[in-house]
Amino acid sequence: MTISKLGLVCRGMAMGIAEVIPGVSGGTIAFITGIYKMLIDSIKAVDRELISVLFKGRIREAWTRLNGPFLLWLIMGMAAGVIVGVFGVSYVLETYPEILWSLFFGLILASVPYMLSKMEQRSISGVVLLFIGALIAFGITTIPPSAGNAGLVYLFFGGVIAISALVLPGISGSFILLLMGLYTTVIHTIKAFLESPEFNEFTMLAVFGIGCITGLLVFSRIVSTAFEKYHDATLALLSGFMLGSLNKIWPWRNPTQILDKDTGRILDISLDRISNIVNQEGIKVLTEESVFPGNYYTDPKALLCHIALLVGIALVFILSRFQGKN
Repeated sequence: MTISKLGLVCRGMAMGIAEVIPGVSGGTIAFITGIYKMLIDSIKAVDRELISVLFKGRIREAWTRLNGPFLLWLIMGMAAGVIVGVFGVSYVLETYPEILWSLFFGLILASVPYMLSKMEQRSISGVVLLFIGALIAFGITTIPPSAGNAGLVYLFFGGVIAISALVLPGISGSFILLLMGLYTTVIHTIKAFLESPEFNEFTMLAVFGIGCITGLLVFSRIVSTAFEKYHDATLALLSGFMLGSLNKIWPWRNPTQILDKDTGRILDISLDRISNIVNQEGIKVLTEESVFPGNYYTDPKALLCHIALLVGIALVFILSRFQGKN
């Protein structure tokens, strides 16, 4: 499939935006936009042989091995997407979270049968792996976020683990950062560096970036090998990851536990106190409970949410038809 430069930039932007939102995976966007395998193969191309070619000065050969034009335009789009996500989507997430969650819920919900349709054969083992993947992802979404720390070593391993979202559809890198207590640290550091660069912020982002590169090189090889040897099983497992991750992006979730950052106390909160507490500064939501719109602690915006849900489903349908023609 031939993809235009603009098409790659747009896909990259969508992936970058997705990576900023806890619960949404850039790998999912890569899969439903038809570049997942190309992305994995390009990352996997970074090996000893490529480094040897570079040291010998054969730049053009290395660029070809790496599928350079594809990665260049995709990374440019992702960088723009991360910036849009940090400054724009984060505002929407704070102001209209239910609508944004609904859009991505529809997007991922429709992506599951689309991924399963790529399987060459149907089998009981595929169903089992789908179920296992869903259980694993669901279990991850129920783990309360950690307080974490901002140490450079911890930041490095945070990058290694969180970047798995780029090669594992359904596993959200931002949510992994939340679990490790690094989400706020990374997002705020990116914001601060873009607004007024400081050496300390550069150091933190550089260490995190090195961790991401390390994780990419490791996970891309694992996933690529899995696809080559166990294509259907891998698709079933990844589809399960996506299905289980829906718990994290259900549009209507009432906070059940909060952390008071000033005192370090973890508090249970009742439904009648949620609206007054969750919007206060110094408060961090630790655990949430998925509810129906009628039991939501504030205006559920049900009509707009259902429209956003349908838009998300329609996007996957349109993208799948477009890929079918290609």
